[in-house]
Amino acid sequence: MKKIFIGIFVIAFSVVFLLAISNSVDLFTYNDSLSSDSVSNGYINKNVTKNQSEVIFNETTDAETGSANIVTSIIVNYRSFDTLGEVTVLFLSAIGVSLLFGSTGKLAERKKSGFILRTAARIIFPMLLVTGTYLFTHGHLTPGGGFPGGAMIAASFLLLYLADEKFVTAIEKIKLVEGSAGTLYVLIGITGLVTGGYFLANFIPTGTVGQLISSGIIPLIYVLIGLKVGAEITSVVSRYLQEEVTS
Repeated sequence: MKKIFIGIFVIAFSVVFLLAISNSVDLFTYNDSLSSDSVSNGYINKNVTKNQSEVIFNETTDAETGSANIVTSIIVNYRSFDTLGEVTVLFLSAIGVSLLFGSTGKLAERKKSGFILRTAARIIFPMLLVTGTYLFTHGHLTPGGGFPGGAMIAASFLLLYLADEKFVTAIEKIKLVEGSAGTLYVLIGITGLVTGGYFLANFIPTGTVGQLISSGIIPLIYVLIGLKVGAEITSVVSRYLQEEVTS
């Protein structure tokens, strides 16, 4: 019954979505716009400091975003509200998997792994955790961020599933991490709305470009995204490898 309800919901949503696209007039007129009027062009020519001087690594202070990674400046600052939408899509995907597979039960039957895989997994697991944490805590300084960092953390738990046929994650704790990270993300956004006039507006000094404590709220957002993404993907993996026990 649950799968029938989900199927009906997906079909109904798809019909509404397609009707909304077909009735849109402006959607298919983007070719008429001028490149000089594009948003990206405005950001390329945007000044990032008050004195219009060159941005120097480890020297420039109080830059507009404070991030040494230009991709991060765009994703987690200028279009951070869109990033919230991406996190929401992943959240809905995790919910969909949970609805399809039901409540957590016993582990599905898995084959016993070999000695080499079990030993290697115990060595690689902490390395993946540390690397994933590094990615989302340094995303404002180097390439990386919350999504790849969270995916790497989830991959470390997948490795344990593959290496140990008896391994199982604590679903309730994963849900707690996921819910807490998402709630704090929204609260930071609302704080920005109250203090800065728009959702996720920066309300913390941006510091010096290139330092770990810099970029305002960007590191906080990346940490929360990393934890949320890691918890959600781990939850999806856990659902796939567990089955509901029915009498």
